[in-house]
Amino acid sequence: MKNKIIQIVVAFFIFLIAIFVPFKNELIKFILFFISYILVGFEVIQEAFEHFFKGKFFDENCLMLIATVGAFAIKEFPEATCVMLFYQIGEMLQDYAVDKSKKSITKLMDIRPDFAWVKRNNKVIKVNPNKVNLGEIIIVKPGEKIPLDGTVIEGSSLLDTSSLTGESVPKEVVVGDNVLSGCINQTSLLSLKVTKKFEESTVSKILDLVENASNKKSKSENFITKFAKFYTPIVVFIAIILALVPPFVLHISTFHVWLYRALTFLVVSCPCALVLSIPLGFFAGIGAASKIGILVKGGNYLERLANSEIIVFDKTGTLTKGTFEVQKLEAVGISEEELLKLATFSENYSNHPISLSLKKAYGKEVDTSLISDFQEISGFGISCKIDNKEVLIGNDKWMKKNNIEYIKSNEIGTILYVSLEKKFVGSIIIADQIKEDSRQAISNLKNLSIRKTIMLTGDKKEVSKKVAKELEIDEIYSELLPTDKAKKLEEIMKSKSSKGNVIFVGDGMNDSPVLALSDVGIAMGGLGSDSSIEAADIVIMTDEPSKICNAIKLSRKTMIIVKQNIIFAILVKLLVLALSAFGLSTMWSAVFADVGVSLICVLNSLRILRAKL
Repeated sequence: MKNKIIQIVVAFFIFLIAIFVPFKNELIKFILFFISYILVGFEVIQEAFEHFFKGKFFDENCLMLIATVGAFAIKEFPEATCVMLFYQIGEMLQDYAVDKSKKSITKLMDIRPDFAWVKRNNKVIKVNPNKVNLGEIIIVKPGEKIPLDGTVIEGSSLLDTSSLTGESVPKEVVVGDNVLSGCINQTSLLSLKVTKKFEESTVSKILDLVENASNKKSKSENFITKFAKFYTPIVVFIAIILALVPPFVLHISTFHVWLYRALTFLVVSCPCALVLSIPLGFFAGIGAASKIGILVKGGNYLERLANSEIIVFDKTGTLTKGTFEVQKLEAVGISEEELLKLATFSENYSNHPISLSLKKAYGKEVDTSLISDFQEISGFGISCKIDNKEVLIGNDKWMKKNNIEYIKSNEIGTILYVSLEKKFVGSIIIADQIKEDSRQAISNLKNLSIRKTIMLTGDKKEVSKKVAKELEIDEIYSELLPTDKAKKLEEIMKSKSSKGNVIFVGDGMNDSPVLALSDVGIAMGGLGSDSSIEAADIVIMTDEPSKICNAIKLSRKTMIIVKQNIIFAILVKLLVLALSAFGLSTMWSAVFADVGVSLICVLNSLRILRAKL
């Protein structure tokens, strides 16, 4: 960039000498203009010849060379030099704007780890992250990036997760917590057991998504590429007719006049404003999304998202937290504390999530010496002795099988019935919790004119109905197997309008087929399975349903700016082309219609990076 600035300044200085110094010999003026022209336009000339021999006859470099050489031929030396000079200044400003946008996007994703501290042979050594094996112990010091996904085995700390999730509030992690690569350890030393190799880690997958996002073109980008291929040769053909037919066939004015008009016409015809600014618009949209923890795998998905019509949700892990919690205790003849203790001790040896939820609610150490004769009966429940007293815990079938009279609970969720010494002592209701922002997400989607919200889930009908009612979801389909979900989504997709799209949002392995089947698949990336993240087109790193609304708003903002660029560039070009044909514009206005319009479109595209949602 520095060398280019020096090159332009020197060429501009020589140009000013040729303009303002009154040389008696016109040849000196020509030589000065020509030196200035070659100095500033050498790269354009070189690329024009390279592209010409490769068969690319109609790119902007070839058109600039033809137009300026033609201007020299008709002795319009100042304009020929000035066109090239201002073209290069405009290109330099464009490059600066594009480079700035790319740097800002790259900065957002500056999460690639440079090294990992690994414990080997009682030593801590510094190695490349892709050389670390599964199950090895790594050390992460305060201020360092976490190089690989792992589980905390020693220490506790605060993590800066903003590069992955866009969240500014640090996340606290303790022993047993899973941590993702790309986060920054802020406060204390952590020891992690590696759970994924580098190529399978979160940071590696994110970088791969961002690097490959630009390869998937939107319809707008594909249209402009095809448009440029047909548009440019047509304009060149018109320019040739413009130069030859009026003076030689119609005998209107001189060849000199019409050649100048034709050359101006050629400079205007360059479609670089469209070819450059539209892909940059989508690139900026993808960058703005990554800033708030939304990874979009391509401009085509951003364009489809803007036309969202029906949003289909999975339930568990998407609208709900996917973790069981004790919701209610209904004790009979004993205290609620005693009921919870009996249930926790009874479930102590079980690996079911219910056991974990009971332990969490109990919040104390379980004295295993009090537990004996433990037996788990699949499909029914558990029998054991606690402090030599028989305890039965399980579903209603377990109570009936043991001839225990119980009070049936009407609550919705997983219900555990508990008996002590063959006497019913209460029930415990355990259920999944709705995410804090799910209700707001559904409400916001309706405000965005989403026609319908639907929930597809494998959960029980009663539980699904309760969640749908709380969230005000329009339709629910429950107790579905993965194949049933796919069939149901196919039916839903047939009901969409010709321009509308169906979006599916899920997180589990069983959601992968429907994520791939939908027009746009959105995966919850923080806790979602690897297969669902792979199958999805968009990944939400924070697991927040409300980010779907932000993604739709951003996609619509991007499409508005892209359409503004298309309309503005085409209208200005058509206007100046028409003026050029009638001799009402000069090459100065032609340069504005090409370079100036390109720069305005580029700057307009960069507004997406600062879009307020």
